[in-house]
Amino acid sequence: MKNTCLFIVFTLISFAVNAQQILISNNAKVSFFSSTVMEDIEGKSATGGSVIDTKSGNIIFKVKNTSFQFKKKLMQEHFNENYMESEKYPVSEFKGTIKEPINLAADGTYKVTIEGNLNIHGISKAYKTQADLVVSKGTLNASAVFKVKIADHNIEIPKLVFKNIAESVEVRIQATYLAKK
Repeated sequence: MKNTCLFIVFTLISFAVNAQQILISNNAKVSFFSSTVMEDIEGKSATGGSVIDTKSGNIIFKVKNTSFQFKKKLMQEHFNENYMESEKYPVSEFKGTIKEPINLAADGTYKVTIEGNLNIHGISKAYKTQADLVVSKGTLNASAVFKVKIADHNIEIPKLVFKNIAESVEVRIQATYLAKK
């Protein structure tokens, strides 16, 4: 919780803009899913933090790697110790831009394009994806689904379990943003 608060404070300082255009999400849901013939693996976190500057379209999203929960305790241990090396790379982060303008005064559902860099396991890679934004009475709900290729982030899978983990995992994001007060 302390890290999430610090993240938000630093992010707000870096935007250096007024409060009406800043939206914050403190409990964003992030999950990833890997499916193979051998096994399905899913990790879920509900502690992601994100900030959007509605004027510039800038978006920052962070999640602690150790916050992901798995059905099997052993999967969680392997995820943090062997694959993500969470002690060395404690967070995954996205910094990018929402390409279309956000109008909080007009309720509705909007499809937008988001471009930026996703840093996982210490490796940053450019991504572009579609997201759904639902504006209702000044609240913004965002959702996105995209694929992440494990090899692109230098995550090594031991040959012994290579058939258990897909080459690409599906990442799902859901966040509710409220205006900074």
